[in-house]
Amino acid sequence: MAIESFTGNANPYGGGDPYADYRTADFPFTQYANLAARELGAGVIAANDEFFAQRENLLISEAAHFDPEDFGHKGKVMDGWETRRRRGVSATQPWPTPEDHDWALVRLGAPGVIRGIVVDTAHFRGNMPQAVSVEATNWEGALAPTPEELQGDAVKWTTIVARTPVGGHAANGFEVTAEQRFTHLRVNQHPDGGIARLRVYGEVLPDPKWLSALGSFDVVALENGGSVQDASNRFYSPPTNTINPGRSRKMDDGWETARRRDNGNDWIRYQLVAESEIRAVEIDTAYLKGNSAGWASLSVRTGEEGEWTEFLPRTRLQPDTNHRFVLDAPAVGTHVRIDIFPDGGFSRLRLYGSLTEAGAAALTARNQELGG
Repeated sequence: MAIESFTGNANPYGGGDPYADYRTADFPFTQYANLAARELGAGVIAANDEFFAQRENLLISEAAHFDPEDFGHKGKVMDGWETRRRRGVSATQPWPTPEDHDWALVRLGAPGVIRGIVVDTAHFRGNMPQAVSVEATNWEGALAPTPEELQGDAVKWTTIVARTPVGGHAANGFEVTAEQRFTHLRVNQHPDGGIARLRVYGEVLPDPKWLSALGSFDVVALENGGSVQDASNRFYSPPTNTINPGRSRKMDDGWETARRRDNGNDWIRYQLVAESEIRAVEIDTAYLKGNSAGWASLSVRTGEEGEWTEFLPRTRLQPDTNHRFVLDAPAVGTHVRIDIFPDGGFSRLRLYGSLTEAGAAALTARNQELGG
């Protein structure tokens, strides 16, 4: 559903901090991964119009930038996707029809079940759309589809956000309840306007055939269907960073906690793609130099109520270093917990192994249930 308090126009920019009057909220679905992250391989593959600002800006990870003095030959330079003003067909009918709208096609970085969407209109104050809607589809072909193929008559689109008014200079949040696997979105602006950023929060649902062909892979990686269930502290950066693709690029591209002033320790709890056998581990502290965790241990369990079993005892970590461990015996389970001592952080966790027979069967059944 939309956050109704954010509907309507924002005031014109009055100088000073452009985010001072920005409207947002704590949306419950933002605990999930952003399936439209460029880091996962997402892209905006087509749009019917991008006269003022290009469609690719929608998926930039950083917050939208605003420079009140920046103008180009087409007008105000905006950090988002902005279309030209729509017009009617004649002097007697100068207004767009209720059906007129602009659209952009978005390829998700990983297929999955969508739990919520944020349509961010930051800095679009009088030039945001009147309303937005979002449709989704699950492309089942072996090859990535072209924009023309996605718009073909044979493709079934499901409305996951009905046409809803949005506010300018605001994070407009929508809960999604469709229990289906999706690969692509069609984002619609009614009738025209600009959107700064698009965030698509959900659970990755990988292709079991692909994972089976790989054999051994990272069973906790976000792109393979792993996820963060909970963490003791999220002060400086989110724990989901630790299972993002690739190596960390800078300090805040990992997980770092606030400084502890007690005798406790910090931790992250992960859910694996399905029941797996873990045979090797990497704990990377890249870019964490004076603030890396001092020690770490790993435990595994099966199911939400299973008993934790330690499979990597408390081990000393070095700053800015990738640590590799080959296990003497496979660790089998559906969930893994890393404990760091006493605080600090690390950048990436890799758990290399393969699905058990039961894990592969469960993942295949879930895909079939959700249309994959």
